Amino acid sequence: MIVVAGEALIDLVPSQHVPDSTEELPTLLPRRGGGPYNTAIALGRLGSPTAFCSRVSTDAFGESLVGGLRKAGVDTSLVQRGAEPTTLALADISPDGSAGYGFYVDGTADRLFALPPALPAGTRALSLGTCSLVLEPGASAYEALLRREAGRGVCTALDPNIRPGLISDADAYRARFRSWLPHLTLLKLSEEDAQWLAGPDAGRAAVAGAARDWLGAGPAAVVLTRGGDGLTVLTPDGGEVSVAGRRVEVVDTIGAGDTVNAALLHRLAAHDALSHDAVAALGQEDWRDILGFAAGAAAVTCSRAGAEPPYAAELAA
Repeated sequence: MIVVAGEALIDLVPSQHVPDSTEELPTLLPRRGGGPYNTAIALGRLGSPTAFCSRVSTDAFGESLVGGLRKAGVDTSLVQRGAEPTTLALADISPDGSAGYGFYVDGTADRLFALPPALPAGTRALSLGTCSLVLEPGASAYEALLRREAGRGVCTALDPNIRPGLISDADAYRARFRSWLPHLTLLKLSEEDAQWLAGPDAGRAAVAGAARDWLGAGPAAVVLTRGGDGLTVLTPDGGEVSVAGRRVEVVDTIGAGDTVNAALLHRLAAHDALSHDAVAALGQEDWRDILGFAAGAAAVTCSRAGAEPPYAAELAA
């Protein structure tokens, strides 16, 4: 089983209708979301045995979020519940389909996540990331979960999915990020995330050097996503494998990176590579297959509105 831990929230996505005047406000459509939530949904749709570990509101949005997990076949036994409201993320969609976000997080349920006593027997991998590792007090509980499960030999995956507006002290977060690296099997991040983590003045060469430094600090592989230009993996032997992105008509990019997370873990499981040693031992052809599968899955998500990752049958077709 793959356990995905982190926030579940509601994205408020502007409709495609363009207001006729400045007096008319765009219609906001509520969509289930949150990086870890989307990753869990994508894994469930791909057919991987998956559980979601989080704290979700008992309000109407929270009920919808839990219902979405169950519909995707995701185990909800690790979902804690609370009466606090659901986190909201206001999405701003650019003409090229890329999305920016503003967050409403004060006093919301997912921030009060508590470290669970144990993960299910047979847990092979743990995936974390995004807001859940920023917002306290839940962030410390998720961090404790990462360290505990890594110490037990569980394959751990991190997608920091940086949201600068939520990070009050950038240098402190960068230091905290580096402290997670010895506990990781797989680090996946976008080029934009890598640039932010490398520092405000980091150029392309500095970012590449930082990615190699992060790899040397613990992970068995670092995967960099480059939007429509594809994905690249850096491996401990100094290797580098890249695949091109799949060309589609982009509606928006919401959930694309989360779909990549899920597709990577799903395909690693297919290669029986959900361990640090197994990931480190993968060859170039293995990685071309894994990255190509992830690129195809992300392309499907980009071709439709909101975080709607593909089902296994869509990729098989």
